[in-house]
Amino acid sequence: MSQSRIIGAVDIGAASVTVLVGDIVNGRSLNIIGKQDATSEGVKKGEIVDFKAVSNSTHAAIMGAEKSAGTQIEAIFLSQTGSHLEGLYNSASVNVSASDNRVSDADMNRVMSEAKNKKLAEDRLYIHHIRNHFLLDGRPTREPLGMQGEKLEVGYWSVLGDERKVRDHIHVINGFGLNVEDIIVSSIASGTVIATDEEKRAGVMVIDLGAGATDWVIYQNGVAARTGVLPVGSDHINNDIALGLRVNRKYAEKLKLSFGKAVLEAEDKQEKVWMVGDQMIGDRRIPKQALVQVIRERVEEIFELVKKQAGELCSAKYLPAGVLLTGGGSQLDQIDVAAEKSLGVPARRGELPSWVHDNLQRPEYCTALGLLHFALSGQTLDDTAQQRRQRGLLRRVTQLFGT
Repeated sequence: MSQSRIIGAVDIGAASVTVLVGDIVNGRSLNIIGKQDATSEGVKKGEIVDFKAVSNSTHAAIMGAEKSAGTQIEAIFLSQTGSHLEGLYNSASVNVSASDNRVSDADMNRVMSEAKNKKLAEDRLYIHHIRNHFLLDGRPTREPLGMQGEKLEVGYWSVLGDERKVRDHIHVINGFGLNVEDIIVSSIASGTVIATDEEKRAGVMVIDLGAGATDWVIYQNGVAARTGVLPVGSDHINNDIALGLRVNRKYAEKLKLSFGKAVLEAEDKQEKVWMVGDQMIGDRRIPKQALVQVIRERVEEIFELVKKQAGELCSAKYLPAGVLLTGGGSQLDQIDVAAEKSLGVPARRGELPSWVHDNLQRPEYCTALGLLHFALSGQTLDDTAQQRRQRGLLRRVTQLFGT
């Protein structure tokens, strides 16, 4: 008999809360059977600032998704973003213990444990350990078991966050009577479904332009080599328009979506656009050049900050597959042109896989779809076969917070 498991993917953003419901059958196939979006309240720059408001909007989205699916969710996969996240590269080396210098499981476990167990400050905790390739006497190898050598090394890109802020996200879900089975950093969730395996092996960057934050991840040799978060997103563009052009904020969003672009072109310099569009009392015409200049400056700042965070990895040398843009902000006209100009690397809007249904073929669903991918594959970011399906982090976090 087939066995079915109902999983919820929850992405709590600054603009909206997205919940997708997946039916995982026999651990091998995924059917997306429900979805719900709700207006987000109480989130700023990817972090919770009003717990009650976030809980209300998230619980409404979960209830709507369960109603859409016609069933109850059994466990949650939750995205995590915010400027409290940071990445550290930790490495370790051990001498191969066998007399014939053949690498054993014990050698591999010892070097991996030493690389991952770097002590943190009391208010910080690890969210992901992303393993890079082993080095055996300085030579890279995916699987050193049984090979001969004297010195075994391994490094991890470790993502860590603020204990209290991670706890707040988990408690939002616990407050609905559900358990969080795993937390996935938003950039990695998005990158999982936007970038192909070939692009990840070659070297590619995925930038997720959200409302309150911008998440990015760089893949090298098939694994996530670096990640980062900026506390700046498309909502900041709306604020700039409202302040710079002296318009009501509700009209700022409309102007951005209807007439905004990330690059100023010659034809924009003479055009004027209506603020409201009804040409009634209170409406007025705005120079399109002024609108585009405000947007362009903020967009350039976002990409320059991404480039600064990523350092030398943000270059054509390390990113032959270029840059993929996703998230709600990626829909801005000419955003790919602006990214390419600022980053110095070919950029384009990412495309979701063909298996994604038409009603989910929107960049706003990218992170939630990535969460369902992790639920289906059972993949952990410590990608050794023995550790797949282990959810030790969340068990420790849950015990720590008494939930």
